[in-house]
Amino acid sequence: MTEAAAPFTLRDATPADLAEVVRLVRELADYEKLLHEAVATEEDFRALLFGEKPFLHAVLAEVGGRVVGQALWFNNVSTFTGRPGIYLEDIFVEPAHRGLGIGRAFFRFLARRAVAEGWTRLDWQVLDWNEPSIAFYRGLGARGMDEWTGQRLSGEALRQLAA
Repeated sequence: MTEAAAPFTLRDATPADLAEVVRLVRELADYEKLLHEAVATEEDFRALLFGEKPFLHAVLAEVGGRVVGQALWFNNVSTFTGRPGIYLEDIFVEPAHRGLGIGRAFFRFLARRAVAEGWTRLDWQVLDWNEPSIAFYRGLGARGMDEWTGQRLSGEALRQLAA
């Protein structure tokens, strides 16, 4: 997909982009002060994106042939509507390339995909301190789901429950 008159293009990732995917995931993790948690490798992303049964999808933004942003997503399901949706796991645009409309283009791309497929929603999370992103999302028409609190089992707690 190419946004008309935009100084960038959007395209699906290919296996040749794995190093860029990992780089941008780590840049996002660093921005979110979570770099210590970003341990996924190119091989992990190869399996997730291009394995026998892909679990993840990646859309990349390029400026002048250089990857400057990405949106990583997968399908979720609403049992209330009985339809799939999109869960946007990561969206990141390099700081030097913000303001070009890349973020909005990523959301438009995913919204169009959801509507074309008959899917019912587009979900994601944002850290509560990330005011610039929250303001951007409100500008898109997104609403906060403050009545829900995220929960997670990982690490030792996950292993203990599984035992």
